[in-house]
Amino acid sequence: MSKNDDALKLENQICFPLYACAKEIVRKYKPFLDEIDLTYTQYITMMVLWEKKQMNVKTLGEYLYLDSGTLTPVLKKLEVKKYIQRSRDKNDERNLVVTITTEGEALKEKASLIPEKISQCVPLSEQEASELYRILYQTLGSMS
Repeated sequence: MSKNDDALKLENQICFPLYACAKEIVRKYKPFLDEIDLTYTQYITMMVLWEKKQMNVKTLGEYLYLDSGTLTPVLKKLEVKKYIQRSRDKNDERNLVVTITTEGEALKEKASLIPEKISQCVPLSEQEASELYRILYQTLGSMS
């Protein structure tokens, strides 16, 4: 077996455990998010808006590492649910601004229980979780 063959083994790929772990963690979120009628992508979008209240779509996409083709349908569905409102920036009509609504703010209370529920599903100590968080954000930062 050559070195090139080893390079193609799934067990030698850092991308695979990252992908599989992310998929499994999102799967753990599903029952909790179903209770509040959100997908994972809608949930992380709302998390940013609960904190920021309003931002343009381009900046929101950068926060979430989502392109407009992925983010636009998410925003449309959140708008139908009345959790957000989309409007053109008064100073620059080219910019679309997303604002959380009163209904969207009210959803925050229900969602506030989810992080604790997830922490019980993920078998990491607080120190391990902190180190993983640091490594993942370091990796993301170096890829941008």
